[in-house]
Amino acid sequence: MRPMRWYDHIGINLFWLGLNIRNTAVGSVFTPYLVALFVPEATRNTALGFISTAGLVIAMLVQPAAGLLSDRSTSRFGRRRPFIFVGTLLDLVFLVAIALSGNFWMLLVATLLIQFSANVSHGPLQGLIPDLVPEDQRGRSSAVKATFELIPIILVGFTIAQLVGRGQLGWAVFATGATLLATMLLTMVLVREEPLREKPATSFKGPMLRVLGMLAGIALGGLAGLLGGGAVGGLVGLAAWPLAGKETARAVAIGVGGTAAMAVAVVAGVWSGAYATLGQDARRRASFTWWVVNRLLFLAAATSFQGFLPFFLMHAFGVSAEEAASMNGNLMTVIGLLILLSALVGGPVADRLGKRRVVVFSGLVAAVGGLVALTAIWMPRMSILYGAGVLIGLGTGLFMTGNWALGTDLVPPEEAGRYLGVSNLAGAGAGMIGKGIGGPVADTLNGYLPGLGYFAIFAAYAVLFALSAISLRWVRASKGGGFHRKGRKERKNKNSAPFAFFAVRRERISP
Repeated sequence: MRPMRWYDHIGINLFWLGLNIRNTAVGSVFTPYLVALFVPEATRNTALGFISTAGLVIAMLVQPAAGLLSDRSTSRFGRRRPFIFVGTLLDLVFLVAIALSGNFWMLLVATLLIQFSANVSHGPLQGLIPDLVPEDQRGRSSAVKATFELIPIILVGFTIAQLVGRGQLGWAVFATGATLLATMLLTMVLVREEPLREKPATSFKGPMLRVLGMLAGIALGGLAGLLGGGAVGGLVGLAAWPLAGKETARAVAIGVGGTAAMAVAVVAGVWSGAYATLGQDARRRASFTWWVVNRLLFLAAATSFQGFLPFFLMHAFGVSAEEAASMNGNLMTVIGLLILLSALVGGPVADRLGKRRVVVFSGLVAAVGGLVALTAIWMPRMSILYGAGVLIGLGTGLFMTGNWALGTDLVPPEEAGRYLGVSNLAGAGAGMIGKGIGGPVADTLNGYLPGLGYFAIFAAYAVLFALSAISLRWVRASKGGGFHRKGRKERKNKNSAPFAFFAVRRERISP
């Protein structure tokens, strides 16, 4: 490979900008706005959870399939660009379908279709850096990619969300499609791929079976979460009944049970999915599996909090769907700025203080942000939500840098692709668990007392942030990225001091 110039890294990664503008606009603006228009207030959180979960199932299947097909493509236009081209053209059609949706079921179909087309381009796009960038330059190219993944949160917040806030959904969809089309065309021109002369002999069946295994793992985790959460909630409800009465005890049981269901679903889903894809290595490499648990706990809270925020704004401030979209856009801009800034400084901080310390800190800071958001339920103030957004944005940016860096230390270098593929559990499972469980909990408790459902799910997400920090207790890594186990007696001695639960020894965590 030839050495690359600075603008080559921009050209290779430019489509990430358009792709993430589309993803953010559809997931955080268009879908909540239209669900609010089409679905009664009593069930709109459940409806959003359902539509998000269904879309993520499609994404989890299509993205790796498209990536594998592009690996085997012998097109004269290259391996990745034809998929990016076709996926984008389909995106434009399905964006129009979203804008023209007249009811919830039309929106659901359009959302599933755009999840299909979006991941036709997303899967192959991930291969451009490994294909075209020399190994010693992939770090800077990945940094450009990460920047193009974070900037869209800010851009969508003060442009597309504001158009929706003025009732101009059509123009918002047009702006999204135009940006996507422009970045796709520039990618077609700026990226040069050498056609693959011979189709590789790699198996398509094996990797897809592993994907199905991960999906089955998430499903089993969800079932375990519902059963475990139901049991915990039932016990809490029985204990509270004599003290608080039947109705209050039932509400407490639903809130506590929902939180327990999310936590159990994360742990059970990751472990069952890891066993399905890694076999006994999931247990032998327990530090890696717990790293995925940490990742899923944090992302489930972060993505779900953002998803339900427009509905909370409508309830707390008594505003229309358009006004809520504009207010949410302002919050997205603030959160996005904090994520970007903290992500930029997160790398040097993690190198200096230790990756695990940074990830623990990120979970605790985000948990405090979630608790701050709780106060806005009873005292609706945008200043409170901005304060919560600053803390959650700070925690998220540090998490995105520190967690991935820690994960690369835990992966056996000779099997990096196989192991990091399991991290898809965190991306796909986050919305399935956080929104799929959180939506019904919110609607049920709002039926008991308006606002109680939002209090319950915001509190649950704060707990998930905190649990993400606690889960690192079981993550151990040596300098070479290998795995290290301590005997029970040695662990007891090392962790006897106050706060040693989160102690990080430099000789065990590579810088």
